[in-house]
Amino acid sequence: MLGSALLVGALRWVDPPASAFMLQHAYNLWRLDQSPPYYHHCWVPWSELPPPLRLAAISGEDQRFPTHLGFDLIEIRHALAAHRRGGALRGASTITQQTAKNLFLWPGQGWGRKAIEAWFTLLLEVLWSKERILEVYLNIIQFSPSTYGAGAASVRYFGHPARTLTLEESALLIGVLPAPGHYRLDRPSERLRRRADWIIDQSSRLGGERYLGRL
Repeated sequence: MLGSALLVGALRWVDPPASAFMLQHAYNLWRLDQSPPYYHHCWVPWSELPPPLRLAAISGEDQRFPTHLGFDLIEIRHALAAHRRGGALRGASTITQQTAKNLFLWPGQGWGRKAIEAWFTLLLEVLWSKERILEVYLNIIQFSPSTYGAGAASVRYFGHPARTLTLEESALLIGVLPAPGHYRLDRPSERLRRRADWIIDQSSRLGGERYLGRL
């Protein structure tokens, strides 16, 4: 536990060169004798992550991110209630949980992995600022099968650096996150465009970029 706390503490100031998910992706392709580069990724510092992208991420993925301590208890209760009524058990992961999973862990749904994820989630909330959590999240999350981070995704799919992303482009990026292997940024489906429109609407309902002042 001390080792994990020291690691998380160091990464508050040191930008991780890759995530656990990226390394697993590279290893799988290496085993298949694929040639590098195994994935697209470039780090974008907080100062160059534009407000529309920050706002779209919160609006689309975790609207209580500024106020919760890593776990959205309201969303968890809603998910459990819907499941008890016969619906599928949907995810209620926060941005902090997704950051912990992608940065340190591996894909899966086992209770053991969930417990480790919860531990790292608490460490991130205690040792990092909200801005740092969101910065790392936007730099490591997967936007397509071989593209990680908003920097690489912006250049690859919109032809310009992340710092110039509009709200519309940001909403499309965030819109793919539930299923980056299903949605396509090079050919956005009607379903993806509807999700992007919903994210834009939610951004307005939260108060626009003023909401970022709560971080």
